[in-house]
Amino acid sequence: MAEKNNSALFFTCSLIEFIGRKVLQPRKFITDALGKEAIERIYEYADVFHCEPIAKVAADFIEEYQIPEASFDNVSDCRYHVPDYWSIGEVYERLVEDCYDDDEIIEGIWEVYHSWIDDHLSDYNTDFYYQSRDYIAACYKEGRIL
Repeated sequence: MAEKNNSALFFTCSLIEFIGRKVLQPRKFITDALGKEAIERIYEYADVFHCEPIAKVAADFIEEYQIPEASFDNVSDCRYHVPDYWSIGEVYERLVEDCYDDDEIIEGIWEVYHSWIDDHLSDYNTDFYYQSRDYIAACYKEGRIL
């Protein structure tokens, strides 16, 4: 398992969430549009990117990688309390920390966002995204909701 409370991982996952909400794209699409190299750059320089407002950083990456707008709007579809992008970033951060080693962080980000669990974490009309980190990690490892 990776180091807990990894602030670079937290920022990276939160930025992916912010970009996804801004352009109305599923988070898997955002990781595909950025690619592993850009995700690694975000992760490695998170302390620098974090000095800027996240909206500016997101706009820069949207422009640089020409990420198109779509119609995936899980925020508007939510009938209940909408978690903020920092909260969802933390859910993904914890899942990667709990399932991958420190030297596997980028691969862990890629695998999590490309797995079955991404659809469930992006559905704010369920209670799955705010379950305990241990439960979410156990579900991910098992390949299904337990």
